[in-house]
Amino acid sequence: MYSTVRTILITAALAALISCSRDNANHLKGEQAVAVTVTAVSMKNAVFYNRYPGNMVALKEVELRGQVSGYITGIYFDEGKRVRKGDKLYEIDRRKYEAAYNGAQAVMKIAEDNLEKAQRDADRYTDLAGREAVARQLYDNAMTDLKNAKQQINTANSELIRTKTDYEFSLITAPFNGTIGFSLVKMGALITPGQTLLNTISSDDSMGVDFEVSETELSRFEKLAAGARPSDDSTFRLLLPDNSRYPYCGRISVIDRAVDPKTGTIRVRIIVPNNEKTLKPGMSCKVNVLNSSSGRQILVPFKAVMEQLGEYFVFVVNNNKVSQVKIQPGPRVFSDIVVLGGLEGGETIVLDGIQKLTDGSAITLTQSADNNKK
Repeated sequence: MYSTVRTILITAALAALISCSRDNANHLKGEQAVAVTVTAVSMKNAVFYNRYPGNMVALKEVELRGQVSGYITGIYFDEGKRVRKGDKLYEIDRRKYEAAYNGAQAVMKIAEDNLEKAQRDADRYTDLAGREAVARQLYDNAMTDLKNAKQQINTANSELIRTKTDYEFSLITAPFNGTIGFSLVKMGALITPGQTLLNTISSDDSMGVDFEVSETELSRFEKLAAGARPSDDSTFRLLLPDNSRYPYCGRISVIDRAVDPKTGTIRVRIIVPNNEKTLKPGMSCKVNVLNSSSGRQILVPFKAVMEQLGEYFVFVVNNNKVSQVKIQPGPRVFSDIVVLGGLEGGETIVLDGIQKLTDGSAITLTQSADNNKK
């Protein structure tokens, strides 16, 4: 029994010794300060943009189709080049339309002569009838001839307009200044009225850019559309497909009439100058829209921010210890990030060494990041 009691006492003493050793180790570990670099939190001018994918569209675009039938007898433009309003583009065999138009003009001239004669006869018989110097039947016949002559004028005029229209449609001209594409027909091609597509012309003096925004942003864009903006306003900027920045800024032209219920987005169109004709319909681009929070904001280096389960934190220094503070992050601005909540400015936060820290860790300063800048 004495042996048993002795064994128990020895075991208890060893356990107490091990426990004390662990407590001492943990205490020493907790007291070990982590070497970090810190930086001061301050307000800065922050200019940052929201980015949306966009597509360029021509403000005016028309498909050229023949309005009369016939064979192509003339093509008067260079494909892919600029054309001016009224320039000749295509000619459809005009001979029969010219002949019909000339014939209608001749018929119109005859009708006008007949009307003039009928009018003279009517005037003469009206005078004679007033003096009872002519039979009533001759007077009635003169009035009927005058009425028929007027009807013939209307008929001849309708035919003249129709043939003139066909004759004009046989020569297709540019409806506005723009760039014409590849011709889809060749010389001698047979044109079916209203069906055969000849070409497409797009305006390019200014270009539209369409992009989609969330319905939650609609009120913001409506305010941007309603407010007067200076000519050098940089609210809307473009990044071209090669990621180069387009030198001209845009302005809102149209906000679509309705939100797409499937996506919860609405289409917005801005207009940008195209003086050098570098923008083409169908090009993709990125639309950078100035964020409404741009201005004086708290900015901290992005590498000072730690993410945990979708939440963001920084370590604030106070009396050589750190406190883990949750922040509300905003957009990235180069190597910094905007802090929309959680910091007030004036704090000192850890810049390097955050991986080794926990809430309440003791720290020792190596060198301030602000001193490094100096």
